[in-house]
Amino acid sequence: MLQVMLISLAAIMIYMTVLWLVSLPMKNSGIVDIFWGPGFALAAWIYFWLTPDGFQPRKLLMVALVTLWGLRLGWHIGRRNFGHEEDYRYNAWRKANGAIWWWKSFFQVFALQGFLMWLISTPLLVAQYSPEPTTLTIFDLLGMLLWLVGFLFEAVGDWQLTRFKTESDNKGKVMRAGLWRYTRHPNYFGDAALWWGYFLIALSVSNGFITIFSPILMTVMLMRVSGVALLEKNLKKTKPEYADYIATTNAFFPGPPR
Repeated sequence: MLQVMLISLAAIMIYMTVLWLVSLPMKNSGIVDIFWGPGFALAAWIYFWLTPDGFQPRKLLMVALVTLWGLRLGWHIGRRNFGHEEDYRYNAWRKANGAIWWWKSFFQVFALQGFLMWLISTPLLVAQYSPEPTTLTIFDLLGMLLWLVGFLFEAVGDWQLTRFKTESDNKGKVMRAGLWRYTRHPNYFGDAALWWGYFLIALSVSNGFITIFSPILMTVMLMRVSGVALLEKNLKKTKPEYADYIATTNAFFPGPPR
């Protein structure tokens, strides 16, 4: 397993290095967001080919779920960002670092996200590595169900927000319909649920419980680091209605409006 992990780490770092090189002439470090989801699909397939003794149905289940999620997320972010300037987060770092950003961006953005991708992808490996059990278990089924809930929250939430933004009358307004009525970030909640689903599938095999750090890390990142906390810091400044939205709607976990 250690050998597989080292090979996957090397592959992911090569993947991120290529993205970094592409970002330099574009002057857009934000392209890394487009390839975040597909990077996990790449990792899942590397694990698939390097674990020939794993239980085939579980291996196929895992790569199918990760590939579907990763490609949809990459397509959505790519379509959303196409033709737009560099995301404000990366642009702020670019301005703050000036002439040294070209090389510093490799470590601060691409290498860091590559390492996190490799670390978080551990359940995708553990679930595929073990040849036992030789049947799908209750944890596999629960993992699939939780994955489906997460995928629907993320995909439907993204679709609803995209439609909302296409109407010119909604400029400057806050999306409060559909899934956004029950959580301020259905897409982030869905993303977290997906990773808890992958963990449950990994829990089907021996020692799968050791990968619990993966969904915890992803959830903390979405809630406290790069997701809810960072986005809402900007939304509070740009949308006057957002204070009322915060007062009436759960931040992350879905619940009835207050």
